Amino acid sequence: MFRRLYDWTLDLAGRKHALWALAAISFIESSIFPIPPDVLLIPIILARPERAWTAALVCTVASVVGGGAGYAIGLLLFDTIGRPVLDFYGYLDTFNEFQAAYNDQGWLIVFGAGLTPFPYKVITIASGVTRLDLATFMAASVVSRGLRFFIVAALLWKFGPTVRSLIDRYFGILTIVFFALLVGGFVLLKLLA
Repeated sequence: MFRRLYDWTLDLAGRKHALWALAAISFIESSIFPIPPDVLLIPIILARPERAWTAALVCTVASVVGGGAGYAIGLLLFDTIGRPVLDFYGYLDTFNEFQAAYNDQGWLIVFGAGLTPFPYKVITIASGVTRLDLATFMAASVVSRGLRFFIVAALLWKFGPTVRSLIDRYFGILTIVFFALLVGGFVLLKLLA
C-alpha cells in the first residue's frame, strides 16, 4: 500500500501543478496541519532535480506566510482556534508553563522550531498569543525555514539519484524505520511535556 502511495507521490511531484500543492501543504502545515511539507518537497526534487531550488523557495515562502497565519491565530483567535489546536497536539499545559518567559527567548525558540521536526504550528500560535515582536518572528522564520528547506534541496540535488535508488531498493525497511521514528518522536514529545 505504501509503495503505491510512494509511486503516486513521485508521479504527482513530476506534474506541472506540484509546486502549487507544495505551497498549499507548506502554508497549512505552519498553522494547523500535522504533516510536514517534506512529504512532497522530497519527491518533487527526486522527480525533477532541476526544480530543487524553486521547490525550496516555494516551500520557504509558503511556510513563512503560513507561519504568519499561525501567528494571527494566536494573536486574534487563541480562545476559539489556537487553544483547541494546542490542546489537540497535547501542548496546552506546556504552553501555559513557558508563556511567561517566551518573549525573552522568542527569536531562538522560533529559529529552533523552524529547523527541527518540532511542530512549527505550536510555535507560530504561541508567538501570536505572547505577542512576540512580529518582525522578530518573521525574520527568525525566514532564516530557519529557508535553511531547513534549502539544505534538504541541496542534499537531494547533489545525492538525489543515490537516495532514490536506495529508497526504491529498501522501501519496505525505510517505511518501517520512518514510522518507528515518527511514533518514537511523538512518544518522546509526550514524555518531555
